[in-house]
Amino acid sequence: MPLRAAVFDFDGVIVDSEPMHFRALRDALRTEGVETTSEEYFSSLLAYDNRGAIRRALALHDEPADPDRVERLASLMVTRFGELLPQILLFEGVSELVRDLARDVPLAIASGARHTEIESILDSVGLRDAFVAIVGVEDADHTKPDPAPYLEASRRLAEQIDGLAPADCIAFEDSVPGITSAVGAGMKVVAVSNSCPAEKLQSAHRVVGSFVGLSVDDLRGLFED
Repeated sequence: MPLRAAVFDFDGVIVDSEPMHFRALRDALRTEGVETTSEEYFSSLLAYDNRGAIRRALALHDEPADPDRVERLASLMVTRFGELLPQILLFEGVSELVRDLARDVPLAIASGARHTEIESILDSVGLRDAFVAIVGVEDADHTKPDPAPYLEASRRLAEQIDGLAPADCIAFEDSVPGITSAVGAGMKVVAVSNSCPAEKLQSAHRVVGSFVGLSVDDLRGLFED
C-alpha cells in the first residue's frame, strides 16, 4: 500500500509554539492565583487544547474547574498567545520536508489549535499554500488522543484523492496523545522528539530527532513493511 497523503500536527511539529502555549497558560492561571511550571506543562498538559489544558491544570492543583472559570481562562489564553505570535519560529527542516512532500502528495493539518490561529501562522511563515486541508480544534467532534482529528483530516483529503483511506496516510506528531490519535485512525506515524524525549514516543512507527535530512523515500519505506 503506497503513501498517498500526509497529515501534520501543528504545535511542536511545524512551529516551535509549545513554549508560547505554556506561557499563555501560565499567565492566564496566574490571574487566579494558580501557578504551573514548564515541567508540569510538558509532562502532563502537552497536546491538550486550551480548555483541556486548563481543566487538567486546575485538577492537578485541586482547583475548581467550573465552565465559567474555564471559559474565562481560555479567553485570557487566546489573548496572551496572540501577543506572543510574532516570536514563533519554524522547526529546522520543516519547510523542506513540507515542500518535498507537497510535490508528491496532498497535505493536511490535524491539530488541537484554533483553525484561525493555524491559518494565520502558516500564512506568516509562507507555508499556507502547501496544505489542502486544515483541521483545527473546532473542526472535529473530539480532540486528541481520540482519532477524530486525523479521521476528519483523512476525510477532507479524500475529497482530493478518490478512495483514500487513513491507512494510506502518514502522520507527523510530537506527543503521546497525538501518536495515539493518529495510530487509532489507522495511519503510519513519524514522531519527532521536539517536545518529548524519544523514549516516550516509541508507540510511533518511527522516531526522529528532527526533520533535517528526512526524505520522501524514507517515508515511503514505512509503507513497504
